[in-house]
Amino acid sequence: MGNTVAAQTMAKPAPAEEDAAALRRRLRRSLAAVAAGGAAADVYDEAAAALEALREAELGTGGRKGGGGGGGEGRRPAAEGGEEKESVPVPPQFLCPISSRVMSDPVIVASGQTYDRRSIEEWFSAGKQLCPQTQQALLDTTLIPNHLVRSMILQWCTENRFNLPPVENQEENNVTNSDQKTFDEIFKKITSSAKSTEMRQAIKDLRLITKQNSDFRAVLGERPDYISRMIFARSTPGLQNDPQVLEDMVTIILNFSLHDSNKKVIGDDPEAVPFLIWALKSGDMGSRGNSAAAIFTLSALDSNKEKIGELGAMGPLVDLLDNGNIIAKKDAASAIFNLCLLHENKSRAQKNGIVDVAMRAIDDQLLVDGSLAILALLSNNHEVVEMITEFDGTACMLRAIRESECSRSKENAVVVLFAICMFNRTKLKEVEADEKVNGSLALLAQSGTSRARRKAVGILEKMKRNMHNRHSSC
Repeated sequence: MGNTVAAQTMAKPAPAEEDAAALRRRLRRSLAAVAAGGAAADVYDEAAAALEALREAELGTGGRKGGGGGGGEGRRPAAEGGEEKESVPVPPQFLCPISSRVMSDPVIVASGQTYDRRSIEEWFSAGKQLCPQTQQALLDTTLIPNHLVRSMILQWCTENRFNLPPVENQEENNVTNSDQKTFDEIFKKITSSAKSTEMRQAIKDLRLITKQNSDFRAVLGERPDYISRMIFARSTPGLQNDPQVLEDMVTIILNFSLHDSNKKVIGDDPEAVPFLIWALKSGDMGSRGNSAAAIFTLSALDSNKEKIGELGAMGPLVDLLDNGNIIAKKDAASAIFNLCLLHENKSRAQKNGIVDVAMRAIDDQLLVDGSLAILALLSNNHEVVEMITEFDGTACMLRAIRESECSRSKENAVVVLFAICMFNRTKLKEVEADEKVNGSLALLAQSGTSRARRKAVGILEKMKRNMHNRHSSC
């Protein structure tokens, strides 16, 4: 759906040439794709561009163009008493599919659909693990803020004097006495019980409550030493070699890490990150996958990126990307990408064989999108590009540009291809031969994301200059 909208909108004239009505139609199409979930990156770019163009078209330095009675399809500001002079229908794309109310805090779930945070958290808390719209099983209940959709909602609310409920502050630790008491009672059983069966059950209980109750996760801020104490409790006879206990403990850390203020608490804990890395190396597939997911969430902080890299997480993450099941591979790829946003971790990934693993994943059609994203991130390094070239990277990237249905993957492939052509000009002939047959770069230069278009144009210009030089020398 994203590609269809992109193709339609790319054919439109420049924003400055469109009237307000055309811009609204263009914006509605993009928003429909975004709200439906799974939209490509260029659709988000298009929606943002349409919104900005509409704002320029309708808002002047002193207010709306045309004064109080002109444009805006009859939209008028509310009266001072709060009543609107004319009711304005809320765009359906701004409504939560669960509550049918305007989303004050839109978030994306693993299926790619967008919901209001409170509604989807209540859905998960009720034990429902299917996406409400797609009915897809959600093995990962991580919620990712949809900042673009929220900015569009805020813009619409501002223009129409609509009072949007404030977003609940995710950083506030509104810990109740009941939560603290529950945490302390469970934790006492984990650390002080004489019976391994009781300790094992308490660990399961803590895993369950940190999964189902997002507010409860804030309690860790009041008890920052509890992670280390829980890890030490694992040395108790009867627990030390229990793979289920290991997975439960890793998942408890993962659940706590989803609360933003806990990321620093866990990162600063002297035992937490080493424990996750150990589980990443030595656990079963469930423990390894959840360790990778926890490292991914923790690596949102640059200080954690540095610590995780220094403590040796990159090697086992690359191994998991190579040998894990598909869910674990995705978590590993996400963690590797996030860690490599820190320059020092790029060389660690390279030394641990990420190029080899990523190229084989692409060749085997396994986790192509994540592998291309990692390679694009590393492609400013000459040595990395040479390694990609040794794996027949030119043909691989050209194939990804032709065959991928994901616009972001096309973008990442052409970023790598551009780097190959920059560092190894002899590869231009191979690209030129493919372009004569398939015209993939010319098409991407017209319909790709903004970054993809720039890179495609750059390669085409290099090819043109190369052909000119050849003809001149004849």
